[in-house]
Amino acid sequence: MDEVTAGGPRTAAPAPLSHKEIVTILIGLMMGMFLAALDQTIVASAMRVIADDLQDLAGQAWVTTAYLITATITTPLYGKLGDIYGRKKLFLFAITIFTIGSMLCTFAWSIPSLAAFRAVQGLGAGGLFSLALAIIGDIVPPRERAKYQGYFLAVFGTSSVIGPVVGGILSDQETILGITGWRWVFLVNVPIAIAALVVVSRTLHLKHTRLDHRVDYWGAMALTVTLVPLLIVAEQGRQWGWDSPTAIACYVIGLIGFVAFILIERSMAEEALIPLRLFRNRTIASASISSVFIGMGMFGGLAALPLYLQIVKGSSPMEAGLQLLPMTLGIMAGSIFSGQMISRTGRYRIFPIIGSALLVLSLFAFHYVGADTPLWQTMIAMVFFGIGLGFNFQPLTLAVQNAVDRRDMGVATSSATFTRQIGGTLGTAVFLSILFSQAGTKITEAFAAIAPTPAFQAALRNPTGGDPAANKAFAEQLAASQQSGSTGGGIGGAALSDSSFINQLDPTLAKPFLVGFSDAMSVVFLVAAGVLVLAFVASLFLPHVDLGPKPGAEAAEDDDAVVVPAGH
Repeated sequence: MDEVTAGGPRTAAPAPLSHKEIVTILIGLMMGMFLAALDQTIVASAMRVIADDLQDLAGQAWVTTAYLITATITTPLYGKLGDIYGRKKLFLFAITIFTIGSMLCTFAWSIPSLAAFRAVQGLGAGGLFSLALAIIGDIVPPRERAKYQGYFLAVFGTSSVIGPVVGGILSDQETILGITGWRWVFLVNVPIAIAALVVVSRTLHLKHTRLDHRVDYWGAMALTVTLVPLLIVAEQGRQWGWDSPTAIACYVIGLIGFVAFILIERSMAEEALIPLRLFRNRTIASASISSVFIGMGMFGGLAALPLYLQIVKGSSPMEAGLQLLPMTLGIMAGSIFSGQMISRTGRYRIFPIIGSALLVLSLFAFHYVGADTPLWQTMIAMVFFGIGLGFNFQPLTLAVQNAVDRRDMGVATSSATFTRQIGGTLGTAVFLSILFSQAGTKITEAFAAIAPTPAFQAALRNPTGGDPAANKAFAEQLAASQQSGSTGGGIGGAALSDSSFINQLDPTLAKPFLVGFSDAMSVVFLVAAGVLVLAFVASLFLPHVDLGPKPGAEAAEDDDAVVVPAGH
């Protein structure tokens, strides 16, 4: 494939900032991003405890999905509003809304109420990542962006280590100062947010030239009408039936919303929430398609792995968080290596290709992970899964930023984040729906195979491990279930509401549950691997793009280079 240079006509770039000035700005950005990244890892590690306490393990997808819906819809809005009013004001606003949502989450009394408050958090989170990446795109030359964006991955890596530990410690406590332990998972955001507001106000000094745009509120509304019904049916389809009248009504409403969104964006032209002309650019089109599928596979894996470690392996939230450390190290290693190589060579195309291939292979490997698989084998797959993510995070954002004119930096960056979040939102809803629709069946099948064995019957009569009260209650439930003719079925359904009793049972009695959950998770990993094959294919269509000379170097003219006008 011939080498091309990115571009089209570019607006004049401002004088470059010194390394010290960039790092000063980065401090403010990283504080805001740390807030969002830490919240995600804390909540993920504590989610099983929260769902068990609110007695709705199967409904936990709503908590993540609601957060992702609002974050996804507001992401392009932040990009457009940042162009108009300045990114610093919007960044401070996003931190404030996120903090209000965190405080509300501490008052949740059920999974639906927690999901509603997490949606408020998502309204702020939609701006934290996209605005930070857009600001870096404003102030750093293309070839150096991957290196500076590596600081953001350091924030993500740090939060991935600290978050699960803090989340585990808090959620393991019955109460702290008279407040239920897991509620501190959200309350701990408040002092961090206050510190972030102070730091951002003092360090983030940006010159802003107001761009007079109309805000595409109708487009945002149409996008909401598109996404919300489809996500609702993804979450509830297993209960309603995928071809039920209610599900079909959601499909129709979503399709109407999508058609309306396309028509509105066409009519808004340059003022569109997501200008459709951007997707005529091959780089943006390929990167966006790849990001959607990577988001689906990534969140599918990230949603299932902590549940596997906590339910099947019996890890506490804190232990599960630390056991995910190999994946975090893989993300950081992949990101740092790709960032340094992109800075040296000016080439990035190879990394999304290799990264998506690693994601496919690692998720396929997770498919073979069972209840008795040694943890060290699972951790090897985690490392490669993390490297695959690290090879995709920065290069795809960099590709999109480098393919547009400076005036489109905000909306292009937010569109890159937006497509990944759409995939993540769909992935979380679909894959957790698959998991809990399969879990009941798989647990019943496991009971049918394991319950008649001599070891299980001996443990049922005389359990030697676990909590005696839990073993007795389980034996009574199993006897009642057998009398009703639904061996394992009734107990399997109870496990989908509150799984905490599983780790209190004698290990032999718990095995059908562990095998059933593990088999259900294998289905999720296999489907996620299939989705990421599509991301690999999309990454093959990314063009070769030279990011230009390093700052301060003379740009050598290349007679063989082909300048591609914007939009091609």
